[in-house]
Amino acid sequence: MIVKDHFVGTELAMTNAIVEEEIDFSCDPYIGLEFDTADEALKFYTSYANRTGFKVRIGQLYRSRTDGSVSSRRFVCSKEGRQLSSRTGCPAFIRVQINGSGKWVIDHFHKEHNHNLEISGENCTPTLQQKGDTVVNSLTEFTRRPRKKLLEEADNDSSCPFGIIDFKRLRKEELEVQPKTEPYVGQEFSSPNEAYQFYHAYAAHLGFGVRIGQLFRSKNDGLITSRRFVCSKEGFQHPSRVGCGAYLRIKRQPTGKWTVDRLRKDHNHDLDTEKEGRAKDIHSSNILNDDADTGFVNGDLFRIDNYPVPRGGRQNHIRSEWYNILLEYFQTRQTEDTGFFYAVEVDNGNCMSIFWADGRSRYSCSQFGDVLALDTSYRKTVYLVPFATFVGVNHHKQPVLLGCALVADESEESFTWLFQTWLRAMSGRQPLTVIADQDIAVQRAIAKVFPVTYHRFSLWQIKAKEQENMGLMGDGFTKDYEKCVYQSQTVDEFDATWNVLLNKYGLKDNAWLKEMYEKRASWVPLYLKGTFFAGIPMNESLDSFFGALLNAQTPLLEFIPRYERGLERRREEERKEDFNTSNFQPILQTKEPVEEQCRRLYTLAVFKVFQKELLQCFSYLGFKIFEEGGLSRYMVRRCGNDMEKHVVTFNASNLSISCSCQMFERDGVLCRHVLRVFQILQLREVPSRYILHRWTRNAEDGVFPDIESWSSSQELKNLMLWSLRETASKYIDAGATSIEKYKLAYEILREGGRKLCWHR
Repeated sequence: MIVKDHFVGTELAMTNAIVEEEIDFSCDPYIGLEFDTADEALKFYTSYANRTGFKVRIGQLYRSRTDGSVSSRRFVCSKEGRQLSSRTGCPAFIRVQINGSGKWVIDHFHKEHNHNLEISGENCTPTLQQKGDTVVNSLTEFTRRPRKKLLEEADNDSSCPFGIIDFKRLRKEELEVQPKTEPYVGQEFSSPNEAYQFYHAYAAHLGFGVRIGQLFRSKNDGLITSRRFVCSKEGFQHPSRVGCGAYLRIKRQPTGKWTVDRLRKDHNHDLDTEKEGRAKDIHSSNILNDDADTGFVNGDLFRIDNYPVPRGGRQNHIRSEWYNILLEYFQTRQTEDTGFFYAVEVDNGNCMSIFWADGRSRYSCSQFGDVLALDTSYRKTVYLVPFATFVGVNHHKQPVLLGCALVADESEESFTWLFQTWLRAMSGRQPLTVIADQDIAVQRAIAKVFPVTYHRFSLWQIKAKEQENMGLMGDGFTKDYEKCVYQSQTVDEFDATWNVLLNKYGLKDNAWLKEMYEKRASWVPLYLKGTFFAGIPMNESLDSFFGALLNAQTPLLEFIPRYERGLERRREEERKEDFNTSNFQPILQTKEPVEEQCRRLYTLAVFKVFQKELLQCFSYLGFKIFEEGGLSRYMVRRCGNDMEKHVVTFNASNLSISCSCQMFERDGVLCRHVLRVFQILQLREVPSRYILHRWTRNAEDGVFPDIESWSSSQELKNLMLWSLRETASKYIDAGATSIEKYKLAYEILREGGRKLCWHR
C-alpha cells in the first residue's frame, strides 16, 4: 500500500494487491458483501461514489476492547456532519466489520443522501476525518504486518508541504551536519524535514536531545499548519524529564515555506557537550525508536494527533505541558484551601490521569454524594483535553461539582484508578447510583470499585448509538422501538413488545439490539424507576457543569481562569438559592396541613415539586381494593382516564406507604397518588421518613440525621471538619466586608470559643 498526500486528503492506492475472489466494482453495496481488507472496502465504496455522484470521507473506527485491534470502520459521504458550512449532515455511509475468518463484511449500509448528487468523471478521493486517537496514514494495523515503506512523496516532491516528517528520508540525510547559524525567529525552511534536520544538528552541537512535540492543524482543511520541536527533557511524563521549556516552532506560510515563529533557547538543566560526538548515533537509534514521543513503531509512521503511545504501554491523551501548569496550580490552591485534594496516576514512571477536588466539593459530597454523574462528554468531539467532571445534585436541584479529572486513556485501569481516587478523597462513602458511560472498561471499573452501586448508562451515549443504528431501519422501526422502550409499564409487557419488534423487522441476530437487551436494567426507564436518581429524569442528562465556558476544546492557557470563573458562577447561583430559600416563603395553594409542613422543611425548588403533586392529587379518585389487619391497598386513578392508575399500599402499624409509580424511590418526593391516599386516611402530616434530609433547608447546616450510616468514626470526623470549615468560611467572608461586621463576627467566634473551652 502507498499513501500519497494531496490537498484533497489522503489517496489510498492499492498496489500489487492479490485478491482471491475478484470484487465486482460495478455493483451497489449491500449488507453481507465481503472484502479481504478494509482498504478494499474503501476502494469499492469510492468506486460506487464516483458512479453515483458523491465523495467519500473516512469516518469512525472502532477497536476491540480485548486487544485494541480495529474491529470495524465507517466510510461516509463527504457531506456527513455539520462541522463545515459545506456539510449537510448527510446520513449515507457503509460500515464494515471484521468477522471470525478475517474478512471485512458490510454490516450497515445507508444509501439515501439528503443533498443533490453530481455525477462527474473526477475521482472522488476519500478524505480523513481527524480523530485524536485514530490511525490516519492507513486503514491497516501496522502492528500486524512487517515493516513497509509507508510514505512515497507525491510527484517526488521532497518539500513535504503538508508538514509530515519523512523519517525514511531523514535516515538517508546527514542529521549530524553542523548548523551554519543559531536558530532565530523568521528563519525560513523549505520543509519540516529541513527544519528538523537543522534543529537536530543544533541540539547535537550544544548537547541536548530533540523530540517532536505538538502539531497544529487547520480547522478548514485539516492540513498541518505548524509544528514544535522540543528538548527531550520537556514535560514530566518520565523521571528523566525536568519540564524543560526550550523549543522551536515552525509555521507554514502561504508561499509553502516554513518559518520559525516561536523560539525559546533557555534550558533548565545542564547540557551534555559530549553529545556532539554521538550525533551519528542519535538519528539512527534514539529519534527513530522514541516511540513514546514521536509516534513510531519499528520505524513505521502512524499519526496519533499528538497523543503519545508508549511501546507496550497505555495511551496518554494528556499533553505533557498540562502536568506542570496544573500541579503548580494545585499546590497554590492547597495553601489557600486546606481541604483541597489532588492526585496523579503514575504508570511505569509516566504521569497519567489527574484528579482534583477542593474542600467545598468534598463537603458537598458528604451531603449530596448519593447520586454521582461522571460527565465524559468530551468524547463526543475531537478534543484538546480529556476533561471530565464528577457532578451531583444539591438540595436546590442544581448541579454541584464533586471532583474533576483529566482522563489519560479510556482503559479499565484508568477508570478504576479514577473511581478509587474519588472514593479516597470523599472519605470512602460509596454512592447509591452512578450515571456513567456504557463502555466495558467503565462497567468493569464501577463493578470493582463500587460493588453495591447501581450503574445507569449515560443518555448521550445511548442516543448516539440509537442514531447510528436506527437510521438504517426506517421510521417504522424507530416508532415501534420508542413505544417499547418508553411506554412499557411492566417487565412482561416490555419483553413481549421487544420480541414482537425483533420478529417484525427480522432483527433477532442484530448485535446492537442483543447487547442493549442484555443491559436493559441499566438504561430502560421501566427498570430504573425504582432507583434513586435525585430527580434526574430518565430521558434527560445533567447539563454540563461548566457549560460552554470550559470544555474539551479549551486551550491550556485559558483552562484555569475559565475553570475558576465557571466554578464561581455555579456557586454564586447556589448562594442565591440559599438566600431565596431563607428569605422568601412560597404562597400556599391549599388548606392541607401537609403543604404548610413541607413549606417549612423543603427548599423552594423541592417544595415546588411537592406542591405540584399535591395540586394534582385532587384530580384523582381512590378506592380501597384490599385490607388485611393493618395492611390496605388503594387503587388510585385519574378522573376521566381509566388507563392512568396506580396501586398504593399502606401499613398502619408503622405508617409506611408505597406506590407502584415509585416516584418517591426515584426522586425522593411523595407522588400525587400517595397524597390522595393521605387525604382519604385523613393523615395531616407527612411521616418523617418521607422527608429526605438532602432536600431540606438545613441540608448543609451541619445536621447529621443518619449518623449511624457512616461506616467509621474517621468519616464522621471528616464530615464535621468540612462542615465547621464551611461555616467558618461564611463567617470570615461576611465579617471581612466592614469594620463593624468584623467586630461582630470576632465577638461571635470568641463567645463560641469560650463555650467550647467550658465544655472541654
